[in-house]
Amino acid sequence: MASPEIDALTQALARLPGLGPRSARRAVLHLLKKREAAMAPLLRALEAVNARLVTCATCGNVDTVDPCSICADPRRDARLLCVVEEVADLWALDRSRLFPGRFHVLGGRLSALEGVRPEDLAIEGLVRRLDAGGIDEVVLAMNATLEGQTTAHYLAERIEAFPVRVTQLAHGLPVGGELDYLDEGTLAQALRARRPIA
Repeated sequence: MASPEIDALTQALARLPGLGPRSARRAVLHLLKKREAAMAPLLRALEAVNARLVTCATCGNVDTVDPCSICADPRRDARLLCVVEEVADLWALDRSRLFPGRFHVLGGRLSALEGVRPEDLAIEGLVRRLDAGGIDEVVLAMNATLEGQTTAHYLAERIEAFPVRVTQLAHGLPVGGELDYLDEGTLAQALRARRPIA
């Protein structure tokens, strides 16, 4: 039996995505065993982030500075704007280093079942950014779900009055995927998005 404090730490870690009770116990045991090398630096890092954590007023990213490091980066192409559902999507795209522009985080997606309406998302902030000018292309990087595609269609209609090119991420066959293992929706999207061989 662990002390109430150790048990509370285990339960707190178990609530994190990707960690269940067993993984959390292993993590706690590692932290206890490597107290000076692992636990102390982790505590300092958590305290520092907790003290300085802010949401970027421009794009909705989470960082320790406002504007965030992406919005403040002069090397970013301000004419390209990628709209994503969540901060995790922004981080995934940025980690790939394939998109040279800036981002806008909606904070979710439209969902009638969950009661998420347009006014619940950061759509007005997107409209203000477009209204300010200087953006040539908006990439709608919504997830390939019914709600994600509904959100993309709503946004496309909402921003069609602006003089910007609106594009969407391609959907279809994953690299290395075998046709036999793909679902019908993925196959249908891949067939609709087919293109000539150069």
